[in-house]
Formats: sequence, structure tokens, C-alpha cells
Amino acid sequence: MEKPLRNKVALVAGGTRGAGRGIATELGRAGATVYVTGRSTTESRSEMGRPETIEETAALVDQAGGVGIAVRVDHLIPSEVKALVERLRSEQGQLDILVNDIWGATRMEWNKKLWESDLDYGLRTLRLAVDTHAITGHFALPLLIERPGGLVVEVTDGTDAYNAANYRVSFFFDLAKAAVNRMAFALAHELEPHGGSAVALTPGWLRSEAMLDAYDVTEANWQDATRKRPHCAIAESPACVGRAVAAWAADPGRARRNGQSLSSGGLAQIYGFTDTDGSQPDAWRYVPEVQDAGKPADTTGYR
Repeated sequence: MEKPLRNKVALVAGGTRGAGRGIATELGRAGATVYVTGRSTTESRSEMGRPETIEETAALVDQAGGVGIAVRVDHLIPSEVKALVERLRSEQGQLDILVNDIWGATRMEWNKKLWESDLDYGLRTLRLAVDTHAITGHFALPLLIERPGGLVVEVTDGTDAYNAANYRVSFFFDLAKAAVNRMAFALAHELEPHGGSAVALTPGWLRSEAMLDAYDVTEANWQDATRKRPHCAIAESPACVGRAVAAWAADPGRARRNGQSLSSGGLAQIYGFTDTDGSQPDAWRYVPEVQDAGKPADTTGYR
């Protein structure tokens, strides 16, 4: 199998589970060496309390044909991120791809106004979802720009166009996801003189471990979730967004997308990759045109 990212070094910050795990695995499949960071390890869990670990993700990278390296990092602690980058420099001497997929929030207060929300937790959410990305970029980007062609992927929820037109049902969630889109826009301007590129990337309706648990299904029978939530029919596996990142990273003309807000479904149409079931789910067309429009669930023409 062709390994277009052989000799490339990637950092997937927030790679314990969900989109981060899918991205790390697919970068490994393309031949990259992938540093997987997060707070949940075989020895301790983060405040999210979930069982997935960075070691498991690193093992998946290895199994896919890459090299996975798990490093426990709290991306809110600058000294830990600085030490991570120093290790990257010492062990690899380069950083070609930075994926900022850190989230870490344990809950969301949906359908509550700002003045009704738990302020302390809302501000904690912003720290976990926004500050972590800025801290990571601050320390990692000096290494990334030492070689032309460096890539940054800011993972968010919702395209810039969708988020600009739609309230995301929580002040803090809305603000966090819009901020990450804007981060990619700003970084695109800052990286371009160094030959680098940045994009914001959103998966579709993600079949993360938490989503599967919430609907009491597994990846094998995920379609049973449509009995409770019919629009789950558009859901995609974490591999789909992973394949989106790998495809963009392997594209010699990737700089033409610098500063754009992209989706896994949109990139599938451009690069021709599919999800694990062979389909190309395009959630960010489906959501406004079918779900938000109040139409019955029907993925015809959308996957």
C-alpha cells in the first residue's frame, strides 16, 4: 500500500478518542509517525471519566502501519506542552502536521441562556476548547515552520458557514466552536509566509465512542440508533474525518485550501475517499437541508 506520509511527523493533540483517534489512525495508515497526546492513560483517567486511552490510540496507529507514540499531556499546562515539543525536536527534529482536536468538556448545558448557565463550568469549557488550542500552537508552531509545507488542522464542530448562520443551542458551545474556526483563519495568514497552511475541519455526525454509548449501540449495529434518533442515519465513523486529514495532507496542492473551513463530507467529494462502509456521508449538506428543514430522515443523495 502506498504510504504518502512516510517520513512525516504528526502531532494529534487530543487523540484519545473520537475524531482525534480516527485522525491519528489514518495518518498512521498513510505512513506517518504520530504523537498522540491527551490526559487519559492506562494509569489514570481525565475528568471525562471515559475508558479510552492514548496508548490504545497509539497501538491503532501501529496496527495501521505507522508509528504511534503516546505522550500524556495536559494541554492547559504550558510547561507540559513545552516539554512535549522539546521531546519532538529531540526525537524527530521536525513537525510536519499539527492536529488540534482538544475538547475535554464533560457535559454541555443545552438550551440554557448565558444567565441561566453554570458560569464556572462554561468558562472551564472555553479553557478546555479554546485555550488548549492556543497554548499548543504557541509552542508547536516554531518547530513546524522550520520546514516549508507545515500543516495545521483545527478540528471543530460545524463549518464556518453553518455556525455563522445557526445558534448552536448553548452560548459556550457556540462560542467555542466559532473560535476554533477563526483560529484556523488567523493561522492561515501567519503560516503562509513560512510555506505553511491551516484549515478548520469538522466531522459530520460523528459515531464517537460517547455517541455509541449514548444510544446503546456499537459500531457494528450503529444504525439501530436511528430508532431513537432517525437523523443518525447520516452518521459517520471517526475514520472518515481521519481520511479527510490524510487526503489533504498528502495533496501536493493543499496550500490552495489555506484558511478554508472544510468538512469531512466535502473533502470526500474532492478526494474520493469513503467511510468504512464505502459511503460518502455529507452531514453538513444534510443537516440544514433535511434535519433543520424539518423533513423526514432520508440520506438519499447525501451518502
